[in-house]
Amino acid sequence: MTSSSQLPLAGIRVVEFTHMVMGPACGLILADLGADVVKVEPIRGDNTRRLLGSGAGYFPMYNRNKRSICLDLKSEAGHAAALKMIDEADVLIENFRPGAMDKLGFGFEALAERNPGLVYCSEKGFLGGPYEHRTALDEVAQMMGGLAYMTGPPGRPLRAGASVIDVQGGMFGALGVLAALEQRHRTGRGQKVVSSLFENTVFLVGQHMAQYAVTGKAAAPMPARISAWAVYEVFETGDDEQVFVGVVSDTQWRLFCEAFGLAEFAADETLAANGDRVRQRDRIIPVIKEVFRGYTKAELMAKLEQTGLPFAPIARPEEMFDDPHLNAGGGLVEITVPNGEHAGEKARLPALPLEMGERRFGLHHDVPRQGQHSHEILAELGYSQAEIEAMVTAGEVAGEPAAD
Repeated sequence: MTSSSQLPLAGIRVVEFTHMVMGPACGLILADLGADVVKVEPIRGDNTRRLLGSGAGYFPMYNRNKRSICLDLKSEAGHAAALKMIDEADVLIENFRPGAMDKLGFGFEALAERNPGLVYCSEKGFLGGPYEHRTALDEVAQMMGGLAYMTGPPGRPLRAGASVIDVQGGMFGALGVLAALEQRHRTGRGQKVVSSLFENTVFLVGQHMAQYAVTGKAAAPMPARISAWAVYEVFETGDDEQVFVGVVSDTQWRLFCEAFGLAEFAADETLAANGDRVRQRDRIIPVIKEVFRGYTKAELMAKLEQTGLPFAPIARPEEMFDDPHLNAGGGLVEITVPNGEHAGEKARLPALPLEMGERRFGLHHDVPRQGQHSHEILAELGYSQAEIEAMVTAGEVAGEPAAD
């Protein structure tokens, strides 16, 4: 594990009222960077811990480097304990439905009166406007924001193969938190930060909106698009594998032709410029496909790497565990699986994709067990052991006894 004392956000205290992906992803970024993030869970624990299928990986992926406390926020003592944490916090993160935090007495206005320096980050479906009270999900945003239309073939909208909008929403939330903390250095006051699913989806498709503004023509879905480059797709190899290859400049085109013996193409002045090659794709691509079928996947990748051209194998997520680059560069963080049939086993999951000072960000707190730090956190807030035990007995707090 890595000590958090020398990390960029050491000393920043965060209280996190979140579930699923978007809110926890925001907290994860801050936690990996060294903030002390306390995840407030219900007495039974975050329901995300118990998701099956595609949701089974949410909790272990987005909750490392945090501490967990389980509180009954509707009880007088649980509510008071949460307020004590918030009073001492720099940041609060929440991603519950609109109005839920206000009903609990944890809305921004009420908390800003108690703690004027608090940065309050709400992760929502929509920013201000006619849709702001709707309930949204990653998939809802992808569908209504144009991303699903662009991802699937014509007439078959398809969500991206990961929770990209939830995760990006968490990233924008963390970015807003860091900006608000910096502004607090000058003003002494915190503020409310709101990140949303819908608007960050539209931000992603902004390039296609700009394409329409420039050309007057609507962007076609990606599987049916007219590519900006003539060679930019997945090709079959002689051993029935697949490799993506891109040639995105005139210089790369010359290197490509030389590497693969395409002397006729190299000498043809009508193919020297990218735009001309795009217009002659029907002539170029069949020849390249035939050339690539003369190589195995390994042979083709070796040749492409030698020439410095862009290429990629078509990998699956489970293959990333053994990726030599990730394993050599600190790209995977070993955590303990907290729930499910493999609880207690070790797994290596993606680290924060960031380097600072030539250093990657690793693990300083394992994925917390449900309420693992309840006693510890309450003791830090000034509760006596007797008071903590009384709260446990009353069902106002749950968790493991503090270690001796």
